[in-house]
Amino acid sequence: MPNTILIVEDEPNLLAPLQYSLKEEGYATLVATDGENGLRMARTMAPDLIILDVMLPILDGFKVCEILRRESDVPVIMLTARSEEDDRVKGLKLGDDYVTKPFSMPELLARVRNLLRRAASSPTSEFAERSEIIRSEDLTIDQISHSVTLGDKTLEMKPREFSLLTLLASNKGRAFTRNQILERLWGHDYIGDSRTVDVHVRWLREKIELDPSKPHRIVTIRGLGYRFDG
Repeated sequence: MPNTILIVEDEPNLLAPLQYSLKEEGYATLVATDGENGLRMARTMAPDLIILDVMLPILDGFKVCEILRRESDVPVIMLTARSEEDDRVKGLKLGDDYVTKPFSMPELLARVRNLLRRAASSPTSEFAERSEIIRSEDLTIDQISHSVTLGDKTLEMKPREFSLLTLLASNKGRAFTRNQILERLWGHDYIGDSRTVDVHVRWLREKIELDPSKPHRIVTIRGLGYRFDG
């Protein structure tokens, strides 16, 4: 069965070639032209991936993605004509990837393939021989239930945040470069900036560190990357 991709886009000049290119790659496509219908189709049609424009009628893409993230881990690529840093950070925080218009169609298709490949594999498969539960002081990572607790508080984690935390915590004391992290979690053909890793580390620190400005769990190795010290 081909992967099904939901396109939520209200610009006909972009929607038509995007749908055509995806079909040429062998994907099945669904289309919605406003945020409300996009959300409804995401809920009822269970697509394998969503390409979601930010500037949409009725509900904007950020709001749609925010709602979806409470209900599903479906991969989402955000599209926007806005390139401000705040928008990029917000897009990455809600979705799995963020593309600024105008974009190269081959690049977008590469991102689609990469996200679908990662979604098809278990995010914790490379740790199968390790302990299913990782503990560090009052932090507990349960790879079976895909949950993280700090003391008696359960932390909300996006799939990518959970995978990054698991990678670092299950290799306590080992330093990872940004490129190593990108290759393991984003895929070897990821097209993007290595600062994406820094953004995700910052989000993790805000959740698990007593003082995110002075982290003692996820520490920075200057000029290299990051290490989990517990």
